[in-house]
Amino acid sequence: MKTIIAACSQNLSGSRASIQTALRTLLAVPWPSQRDVRSALQLLAVLQWVLSFLLLGTVSLLLLIYLLFTGLWLVPVLYLAWIIFDWDTPEKGGRRLPCLRRWTVWKHFRDYFPVKLVKTHDLSPSHNYIIGSHPHGILCVGAFCNFITGSTGFEELFPGIRSFLTTLAGNFRLPVFREYLMSGGLCPVTRRAIGYLLSQKGTGNAVAIVIGGAAESLSCRPGVTTLILKNRKGFVRMALRHGAFLVPSFSFGENDLFRQVVFEEGSWVRSIQQRFQKMMGFAPCLFYGRGLTSVRSRGFLPYARPITTVVGEPVAVPKVENPSRELVDRYHELYIRALLKLFNENKTKYGLSESDELHIL
Repeated sequence: MKTIIAACSQNLSGSRASIQTALRTLLAVPWPSQRDVRSALQLLAVLQWVLSFLLLGTVSLLLLIYLLFTGLWLVPVLYLAWIIFDWDTPEKGGRRLPCLRRWTVWKHFRDYFPVKLVKTHDLSPSHNYIIGSHPHGILCVGAFCNFITGSTGFEELFPGIRSFLTTLAGNFRLPVFREYLMSGGLCPVTRRAIGYLLSQKGTGNAVAIVIGGAAESLSCRPGVTTLILKNRKGFVRMALRHGAFLVPSFSFGENDLFRQVVFEEGSWVRSIQQRFQKMMGFAPCLFYGRGLTSVRSRGFLPYARPITTVVGEPVAVPKVENPSRELVDRYHELYIRALLKLFNENKTKYGLSESDELHIL
């Protein structure tokens, strides 16, 4: 019995010593610094945004189809009925949720790059505006952060102005994803949707359009400042019909967020990309960024590169119900001049050299 008690006492002493050693080892491990915590939060904020835009619509659709064959079949049926009832809402200004635009997560998203908004001229609340957003880049990070999240202070810089951002109409056909887009202030890039915002919502509305679209993303790469704009005149016609002033904006650093395999014009791969873009509205780009665990690894997250979006001087536009081709061409030329002026006056301030030029195709 004494032997057993002695053995138990020895085991307890050994266990106590092991626990004390483990605690000392744990306490010796350095706790994450505030900088480490901020970096982790920023990375998670960007991760959820990328996954939302790339997967939320598809995953939601597959989940609803799966639920149709389970005991929860009533959920997708009721949601389908809701979508049918709510079908035209994206074309009528959407359903903005100010609380979503003010999420703290967007501040971490902003600080990851970081993204900055620069104002050069006032925008009067007595007018409506079409803001041309350039360049498209791969995922339009600058346009989203500045015109949707509110984390860069758009409402404070331009008091009385409500910003909207247009995206592919097909995105609003995807379940759940459509609600996510509308809650932030996104609307389809269609004549009906843009016309509604410029004519049925009073004044003080600014509709941002990424004019280069999917075609421009095919040429996106670091150090290249090429825009698809020369034959994009629909936004000018819309501005004339509604008397909306045209405002150029340029996001310096947008093309530095990813690396893309760019295929030359005339190649069979480029031809497939262009045909796909015409049929589906977006272009299948072969790009990569940083990985989740390391900056040196490759993955689908954007690199942390500064983005500065500069909003230029508005071009006053008259209201003409049926503008002629000559009038559209005139204001299109005025817009290009304002954009070139904006680019040339700010390029050396935000990472480009004096010799860099803006090429417009």
